[in-house]
Amino acid sequence: MPETPRKLKRVLIPAVGAVVLLLVAGVVTTIVQGRGVGLAVADLADGSVVTPSGVERVSITTADPGKLDRVTVQVDGKPVEVRRVDGRMTLAGLELDEGAHTLSVRAANPLPWMPDAEVEHAFTVDGTPPELTVDSVEASSPRGPVVVKGAADGAETVRVGDQRVPVRDGRFEASLAAVPATVRVEAGDAAGNTRHQEVPVTVTHPGMRAVHMSALAWASADLREPVLALAREKRIDTVQLDIKDESGEIGYDSQVPLARQVGANKSYYDARAVLDELHGLGLRVVGRLVAFRDPVLGKASWESGARDRVAQNTSGAPWSAHYGEYAFTNFANAEVRDYNTAIAKEAAELGFDDVLYDYVRRPDGPLGQMVFPGLTTTPEQSIADFLRDNREVLRPLGTYLGASVFGIAAHSGTDIAQDIPVLSKHVDYVAPMVYPSHWGPGEYGVGNPNAQPYEIVKASVADFVRLTEGTGATVIPWLQAFSMGHHYGPGEVQAQVVASRDAGVPSFLLWNAACRYDAAGLTPA
Repeated sequence: MPETPRKLKRVLIPAVGAVVLLLVAGVVTTIVQGRGVGLAVADLADGSVVTPSGVERVSITTADPGKLDRVTVQVDGKPVEVRRVDGRMTLAGLELDEGAHTLSVRAANPLPWMPDAEVEHAFTVDGTPPELTVDSVEASSPRGPVVVKGAADGAETVRVGDQRVPVRDGRFEASLAAVPATVRVEAGDAAGNTRHQEVPVTVTHPGMRAVHMSALAWASADLREPVLALAREKRIDTVQLDIKDESGEIGYDSQVPLARQVGANKSYYDARAVLDELHGLGLRVVGRLVAFRDPVLGKASWESGARDRVAQNTSGAPWSAHYGEYAFTNFANAEVRDYNTAIAKEAAELGFDDVLYDYVRRPDGPLGQMVFPGLTTTPEQSIADFLRDNREVLRPLGTYLGASVFGIAAHSGTDIAQDIPVLSKHVDYVAPMVYPSHWGPGEYGVGNPNAQPYEIVKASVADFVRLTEGTGATVIPWLQAFSMGHHYGPGEVQAQVVASRDAGVPSFLLWNAACRYDAAGLTPA
């Protein structure tokens, strides 16, 4: 007897009209033996429920393949088309409505006084996948755990990631030890229909009251000690410490091979020692990582012949504008992206609580005058994809991911490749730079933004809250703690803090390039 598609075992049954059910490789096979015929039907048990395409997997064989021409097949009493392949029959071109049906297979016995071999199976066609609704998935920390639950009406099985979970009264629930950026949930029914969803996992940031510190500033006791005093007085709860800054320098002794190769390491501070000290004081530490403004990597790449790593102009020279030659690396280049991701991963493994990307954008200026070798999509999508890939790396390490963005990106994102609604789907928080000195007269209806810090900050922060709604990202703005065209003292700083809070955002990061902060501008928590 030839094999069925599931390696049907050879069976010889001489008795007339004998019926045998075999379970071979998990498939119920019915064999009816009329002398000299031997009819077998596999992949469709009596009473089974199948999808419309499942009917076409039915396999019909006879003990002697030469006797297949004696077999007739009917569904619901009507002949159907069959296909012969490798000594077996399958059903072809069969379009059945959902509901109950009957398959009848008859093999004419060559001996007229002997009964024909016949198999008749009732089956049900079900082509409708189960309903699947997954509740919003939110973790309190990227370190886990996270609960995924929802409804799966009509489902027999549900898989959450690689975990199979029971369905009770149409509901399911699973607890995951690790917190992924997204989780796949799939529901399947008895027929084999499936429905799935890729569900984003939101991790709500705990918030922060932070000040910016460069690597060199942290190395200076004159700048470091006042910041620690702010922490002791509960005026701040977080220190933002530069990992890689806009000069391309890495503040500690990085072990990333390319960083060592291009001479980016400066060892201004011992990362583990600093993190231990600040964590010991109950502070969170945000690592600022300047991504694509990187003259160290840019110059080294250009001079070594790896010129695709550098953003270029249409003449093939490095893009410079007001930033200087080699200043911007190519955000579309895989080696540049991998370099920054490797530094972010190293920082997470060292113990930084957050990685906050800055200059995660293209250079500002006319896009038509720029060339980014290897770019296959829009600059905005490429930047969003870079952040998506980073969160996939950082989330399992328990590290939050943020992105610093221009304030004007709220309504002019294509100017710098920062599409806020798209980008926000791939980070835990967005940090808009809403410095009053950077707005022009009349923005958001504010006549003189630099002299009206409360009004401009409240309006712009509220706009980012609106743009990020439903993305899972929190808004944590950069506020101005420096003077530019207008004196900024404690009153102006505090006005911004209050404005952000009134816009629904109690968190903030203060920026002062000189890393000097006046305690009077911050009230104790």
